[in-house]
Amino acid sequence: MALDVGMFEGHRVNRAAAERRCATLTARRSVKKAHQAAWLVNAVRCIDLTTLAGDDTEGRVKRLCAKARKPLASHIEAGLGLSPGELTVGAVCVYPTMVPHAVKALEGTGIPVASVATGFPTGLMPLHLRLEEIRWAVAQGAAEIDIVINRELALTRNWQGLHDEIAAMREACGDAHMKAILATGELETLNNVYSASMVAMQAGADFIKTSTGKESVNATLPVSLTMLRALRDYGMATGHRIGFKPAGGMKQAKEALAWQILMKEELGRDWLNPDLFRFGASSMLGDIERQLEHYVTGRYADSSRHALA
Repeated sequence: MALDVGMFEGHRVNRAAAERRCATLTARRSVKKAHQAAWLVNAVRCIDLTTLAGDDTEGRVKRLCAKARKPLASHIEAGLGLSPGELTVGAVCVYPTMVPHAVKALEGTGIPVASVATGFPTGLMPLHLRLEEIRWAVAQGAAEIDIVINRELALTRNWQGLHDEIAAMREACGDAHMKAILATGELETLNNVYSASMVAMQAGADFIKTSTGKESVNATLPVSLTMLRALRDYGMATGHRIGFKPAGGMKQAKEALAWQILMKEELGRDWLNPDLFRFGASSMLGDIERQLEHYVTGRYADSSRHALA
């Protein structure tokens, strides 16, 4: 849709109230035993298993894809009553040059390959090069593209410029889903987070995503709450549902529970499915597997037993 600043200009976010709201979420909601196991299994379904390191290789990507196809050990699957191959992660996320390796490793599984693009993580490249990177990744088989917004345009409140850039990226994605990374740790205020969320959705983002994982501050509950309120307001105004992806810094199973509680409290049960909710995480899967093994066996395994690729 065309830019409509009336949907966010003048909107003010009360940071203190947002922080209080988030502080009470996990304190008021205790998820234990079989219910906790079920929530953790659902978290696995929503993970974008990710490797975005400078020393990524074909071998590392293949190992990550093997983990994506079988995220839990066989005895844990059996203890939870899951059939072999029933549970997979939501997607595998890699750099553009790693997309062909991931596509080959996941052939026939139905697990989509996501690629970061547009000069990730800073986005400080000429627009035509950012668009070409998207087209190249899609041509290599990426079904989802995680783009980064130009933070300068958001910080200077050049909303038309930001809208036009994201809309051009949406067009370059073609049939691939587009996740717009706001890099919220660099947007300075929750007001900017709300506004940038609205602009990204108006410009055609299928998901809005908190962080690249490379900022000094990544996904936090208050930032996520602000983005979810923008999602809700946008949905009420347009009738369209947009997905949400927190990313960066999430390492423990209890964080998977906290974000799912936030999603259910703010947006409802429908947003606890991979088509509307993803985690950008990898190390968190190891801790989830460890907690599920404790549920099945009554014993905690050393974390090295559930190491990722």
